[in-house]
Amino acid sequence: MSFDTVVGQQALTTTLKNAVKSGKLAHAYLFCGPRGVGKTTCARIFAKAINCLTPTADGEACGQCESCQAFNEQRSFNIFELDAASNNSVEHIKTLMEQTRIPPQVGKYKVFIIDEVHMLSTAAFNAFLKTLEEPPAHVIFILATTEKHKILPTILSRCQIYDFERMTVKDTINHLKSVAEKEGITYEEEALAVIAEKADGGMRDALSIFDQAVSFCQGNITYQKVIEDLNVLDSENYFQIIDLAIINKVTDIMVLLNSVINKGFDGGLLVQGLAKHVRNVLMAKDPQTLPLLEVSDQQRQRYQEQAKKADTRFLYQALRLMNQCDINYRQSSNKRLLVELTLIEIAQITQPDDAPGSGRQPRRLKSLFKQLMQQPQPKKAAPQVAAAEPVASTPTAPVTQLVPRLASQPVPAGQSAPASSQRSRKLMTSITSSWDKLRQDLKNKHASIATGDAPAGDATQDNHSFTQEDLQIEWLSMCNRMPQHLSGIATRMKNMNPVITELPAIEVMVENQLALDQIEQIKGSIINTLKRDLQNTAITLTIRVAEHKKGERILSRREQYEQMANENPSIAKLRDLLDLNLA
Repeated sequence: MSFDTVVGQQALTTTLKNAVKSGKLAHAYLFCGPRGVGKTTCARIFAKAINCLTPTADGEACGQCESCQAFNEQRSFNIFELDAASNNSVEHIKTLMEQTRIPPQVGKYKVFIIDEVHMLSTAAFNAFLKTLEEPPAHVIFILATTEKHKILPTILSRCQIYDFERMTVKDTINHLKSVAEKEGITYEEEALAVIAEKADGGMRDALSIFDQAVSFCQGNITYQKVIEDLNVLDSENYFQIIDLAIINKVTDIMVLLNSVINKGFDGGLLVQGLAKHVRNVLMAKDPQTLPLLEVSDQQRQRYQEQAKKADTRFLYQALRLMNQCDINYRQSSNKRLLVELTLIEIAQITQPDDAPGSGRQPRRLKSLFKQLMQQPQPKKAAPQVAAAEPVASTPTAPVTQLVPRLASQPVPAGQSAPASSQRSRKLMTSITSSWDKLRQDLKNKHASIATGDAPAGDATQDNHSFTQEDLQIEWLSMCNRMPQHLSGIATRMKNMNPVITELPAIEVMVENQLALDQIEQIKGSIINTLKRDLQNTAITLTIRVAEHKKGERILSRREQYEQMANENPSIAKLRDLLDLNLA
């Protein structure tokens, strides 16, 4: 009924009251903003204050004069409301324009409130534009819309535009408190906070949900009854999940997730709510961002307590994982498994790096496998020195560093090392000396080879035997290591089957002449690679096109019959006896 009763729009209501006090009124106003924030309400209050015969010093309507009483009793002829959603044609606008010619009988202005003005058709906008350009002196238009971008720029340029803001959770809670006190309803502040969050900035929605909760709770609004009535997931689940994730309790998180899903809640909804919860915990770590939490005072205190236990790095990584889960949730065919994997990864963030199953362990294994794949595989038939060469090519730093470290572990003061520990130390010392001796022998061997003093029959002549299985393994490994610009040839070569014709001769069959020409261009590199990997310098490679057998011609039905009759004359005799014709 007055500007003071409007919630959350103090700046706009102050501007409108000042316009009423000064008498400086525009001929057209545009109220835009989200649903349920008071656009139509402010338009009615403003129209009532404009026509008030004795306005107050603050610019409010007196509520006692003839104009105010007529407005309150809904019999005023100076204020017209038009719903543009159902009256959006040119004829409706023309009828409205005809009413603008009649001056007001009581008061100074005729006020036309057009709600949902963006629903007008283009022709209706053009018909309305002429009157909006040159309106009569006693006419004021108040347009209200939720979609400002749909209105023509020529309309926008002729209006004073007022942008209404969304209701904050704090303003909504305060207004619901005042309504509950006036209605004699008991409440819990956490319950009102749930209603305010569910309303999403709309006061009309908040009042509707509040009315629904009052009916369900029978005048005593509690947190548990509100979340049951609105089917909202209890925020206690989010606090428990984060507490369990910090201490790596994956099994307890899985049990909690199962109970949430059994209650009928969607896994994607849980991830979205948990992401919002983690964001609030992150905001609660800094006093500067604490006002960004749109929650009750009791909830804000709980967020601050959990923020003290949660590391900032943990919160950042958890948000990233949940955001990725939210992106992939719709495309996932097994949604529950995706949610479970996400929660497991969140619970492993705070695990130590050397713990089994920690986040960095798979990366170490991956790099280790990469090193093992790059080194040549040892051959069973290789001599002793040749078999040691692949070992020498592997990285020796980790072993040489690991053995001394294991052998030099300190013994606490005042205690003698146990017998098993002493045997382990002796064993470590023996392994270390053997390893050093092997490295020195290999170094001497390579030095003798470099100076040309290698003995006869040494491994300089790599003519080791290999099997068909060894050939196939090295062939596939070579295809996987081929550069990017040879990816097409590598794909074809993977489907080929190299065969040992007579050791060490190798033969490869290709499908056509084009494939033969392509492989001939890199034949030298292929042979060198196979010589190196199979440790045989006498390898030869033959590439030829496979011979395609000519397919037999398919006989027609008549030809089949004739062939059968030639082979068995009884068939022709049977045909004559039965007087049959070939279909």
